[in-house]
Amino acid sequence: MKAVSYRAYGGPEVLEYGEVPEPTVGPDSVLVRVRAAAVNPVDWKAQAGYLDGMISPVFPVVPGWDVAGTVERLGADTPEFAVGDEVIGYVREDFLSRGTYAELVAAPVRTLARKPGNLTFEQAAGLPLAGLTAYQALRAAHLTHRDTVLVHGAAGGVGSMAVQLARNAGARVIGTASERNHAYLRTLGAEPLVYGEGLVDRFRALAPEGASVVLDLVGGGVIRTSQHITVPDARLVSIVDPSVTELGGHLLWVRPDAADLAALTHLAERGRLSVEVAEVFPLERAADAQRVSAEGHTRGKLVLVP
Repeated sequence: MKAVSYRAYGGPEVLEYGEVPEPTVGPDSVLVRVRAAAVNPVDWKAQAGYLDGMISPVFPVVPGWDVAGTVERLGADTPEFAVGDEVIGYVREDFLSRGTYAELVAAPVRTLARKPGNLTFEQAAGLPLAGLTAYQALRAAHLTHRDTVLVHGAAGGVGSMAVQLARNAGARVIGTASERNHAYLRTLGAEPLVYGEGLVDRFRALAPEGASVVLDLVGGGVIRTSQHITVPDARLVSIVDPSVTELGGHLLWVRPDAADLAALTHLAERGRLSVEVAEVFPLERAADAQRVSAEGHTRGKLVLVP
């Protein structure tokens, strides 16, 4: 099959496009024909070796954890699916090797759910990792309809999901983003704020009562800045800054969960969760997609198609 892979840690320049062996399908996995695969920052961070010591690589590594596609072959014990089913998945295993930047991927059934029928494959590919991250972060924050939620990085893939999920729960949502994305955030139901110097004053002018939940999706010390604009006993969750635990908060590492993914699918099918696709690249241009992702200014998702 055709795939993108790397033989050693490095940046986008280490990616190679060409033939690799088809993955072996284990008893509790299915073979998925990839129709679209989303690019996430964790892809190029893992590729650069930042997760070394946490997740071991088995070179050559095919990167990518997000997929939307069709089931092509069943494992020996996979009653959940049939050949031809359209599925989405956050296909993360406990090692780096068999990723989704490929024509085919062997996906454990615990990582999959049925694709929302009202989303394109490109949109659906952007749902699993970002959606699960937002969903599990808000659950860790014990979100209620009474909360005022501050989302740092609200226009990105995870941020836009978090905004929608929090609004679905009835919470007030304030999100930081560059001015060019403020109109977009308003369409999602968030009140936008410019990030950077002066954020504390801008937030206090908008919500003097303070935030009861803070989601840090960008790092750079914003979780500590947020202490100045929170209510007592506010719940802090970060996906990037380990120092959140020193403040009594929660550092989230998203996990594959078929039930959580199915819940996101149901929301999407009811029109309560949308996926913004920023740009679609052919698979052979995966390095270009990673470079765009690393710039950190993308609204929505970057997607590869074989």
